[in-house]
Amino acid sequence: MFATGVTIVTARTPAGVLVGLTANSFNSVSLQPPLVLWSLAQAAGSMPALSTGSHYAINILAADQKELAERFASGRADRWQGVAYTDGASGAPLLDGAAASFECFNRSRYEEGDHVIFVGEVERCTHRAGAAPLLFHGGKFYTEHPL
Repeated sequence: MFATGVTIVTARTPAGVLVGLTANSFNSVSLQPPLVLWSLAQAAGSMPALSTGSHYAINILAADQKELAERFASGRADRWQGVAYTDGASGAPLLDGAAASFECFNRSRYEEGDHVIFVGEVERCTHRAGAAPLLFHGGKFYTEHPL
């Protein structure tokens, strides 16, 4: 019963393979230094790439990106097909149209239960002025809501 924003965490492996997954377990940790956290199931197929890579991006989705949230939450092999993005400074994909994007150094990881908590140090961030956020609550996405 807790409404959250929706993110897609993206990275690029040393071999150039794109990695991306939908996550709503995102939170601010610190302003000085700027730190954020998110978590991922230990059994996730993207765990090896994300736990060993040096950088990733957290793309906060806008209300008009519900289809992307569903696509990257699925097991689709072609999830990157037709997705518009630019490369961040570290090579992590920044999704076009995101409400905001945080480029993060993979600072630390903590195993807790069946998940790993990732703490990222924000090196760069951008935002799209006027973008309404995509929300998730009670197992449903919400794209239209008064702010």
